[in-house]
Amino acid sequence: MSSEIKIENFGYDDFFESKRKELNLDDFSIARVASENRGSYEVINQNGRFLAKITGKQILDACSREDYPAVGDWVLVTELGEGQAVIQKILPRKTIIKRKRGDKDKIGSRVEIQVIGTNIDVAFIVESVNRDYNLNRIERYFAITKDQGIKPVVILNKIDLISKQELDLIVVQTKERFNDLDVILTSTLNKKGLEELKTYLEKGKTYCFLGSSGVGKSSLINKLIGSNAIKTGDISKYSDRGKHVTTSREMYFLENGGIVIDNPGIREVGLANVSTGIDDSFEEIFEIGKKCKYKNCTHTNEPGCEVLKAVKQGKLDENKYNNYLNLKKESEFYEMSDFEKREKEKSFGKFIKNAKKDFKKYDIL
Repeated sequence: MSSEIKIENFGYDDFFESKRKELNLDDFSIARVASENRGSYEVINQNGRFLAKITGKQILDACSREDYPAVGDWVLVTELGEGQAVIQKILPRKTIIKRKRGDKDKIGSRVEIQVIGTNIDVAFIVESVNRDYNLNRIERYFAITKDQGIKPVVILNKIDLISKQELDLIVVQTKERFNDLDVILTSTLNKKGLEELKTYLEKGKTYCFLGSSGVGKSSLINKLIGSNAIKTGDISKYSDRGKHVTTSREMYFLENGGIVIDNPGIREVGLANVSTGIDDSFEEIFEIGKKCKYKNCTHTNEPGCEVLKAVKQGKLDENKYNNYLNLKKESEFYEMSDFEKREKEKSFGKFIKNAKKDFKKYDIL
């Protein structure tokens, strides 16, 4: 790789440098995780690309999926030569986008965290206007991104597949629901909106594309990088859903210096402890709620609830209100699951402690 390339080209900045200095680990190289596949990682820096693995100690110390490297992470590595490296440490993350998977309607359902990407500056939420357009889903993504301070931008894609009248209606509905929202209208077929999309991409900034399978995320990225590097597929005629063509997360570096992450399609977006993001996404409800009679008002059945009053008077969109309640309920479910998990871990710890006492009592240890 050219000696002119600097680590800053991959998104490294003062935030990560300060974290590296705090760790006092100057003996290792700095690299960024560009892709992940079945426990191995491709990392990149000014010296080139390396196939890297984590140490056994990291595996033993890991308590959850978040303790493993993810695409977008900055890591400290030992370069072994011949394109091989060992990841020694993950630098603290500036931002993280994650979701939880689990059946909130099923008691005892196992909840798993999935890390979508880290150290992201802007999240493009891609909706296909001909089949995928859903305001409630956009609000879900907003809650996830705003909780981390990531700027959300909506891309309404495949605009060539509907009439101008239909598109105008969708744009009006979107802007009525999200009055401070940046909306980009795109089509990879006739290339409309692609130049506008490119204006969002700044050198050294990291962007991810979020959305269901088949909405055109990979096709848009292919246009941005100027090649067909990412495999794309057709919509299933049977289910009208996108086929899972992108199966892993991967980072791409654009000519203008922007950095984008492609993600597999997400059909269900489980909220992972994003109560702050929900309040930020539903700022109108949050502000109205300040006038409620009770400070801890749930906005469901309390007397003197100003939010319920606004819905009844038509001042607050009922669909938006219902989606707010659903997201709050879901977020509380996942937070409760975390609490229960900690309680189980405490109980298990007590069991081990008592067991050791019994073993010593009977000279087993």
